Amino acid sequence: MTIEELIEDEKTKRFVTVLNKKIEPGRLMNALGHMAAGLGGGSGKAEEMRFSAYMDKDGGTHPKISDYPFIVLRADNSEQIRNVRKEAIARGIPFTDFTDRMTVGTAYEQHQAMEAASEPALEYYGICMFGRTEEIAAFTKKFSLFK
Repeated sequence: MTIEELIEDEKTKRFVTVLNKKIEPGRLMNALGHMAAGLGGGSGKAEEMRFSAYMDKDGGTHPKISDYPFIVLRADNSEQIRNVRKEAIARGIPFTDFTDRMTVGTAYEQHQAMEAASEPALEYYGICMFGRTEEIAAFTKKFSLFK
């Protein structure tokens, strides 16, 4: 692939995360880390996500960075993220999400809390997706960049 083809290809897909602005920043960063790790490691699309190593001038390797953009957007509330989740499911877009029940106690306690909660009772901290730019943009374009 030529450099021009690589640059053009980078516009076709992207990672998009939508984060709940009502959640304090430390919790959001934790949620984002969990979601990004889950999406990259659990979607079965690692090859499609094009992770590569970047080399510095001194020969140092900076591995496993995707060539695709990673966009972080801001939602006003959990309900907006719930709606994005529904759309991702309907479109078959790979995603991970993170809720309030994933912050309590041990991993075992978190699983128990999730199993005890109905979906409408969950407060979403965020959602992380990977897919074709135009398809994800069709239902996320109303969100602003997270600042």
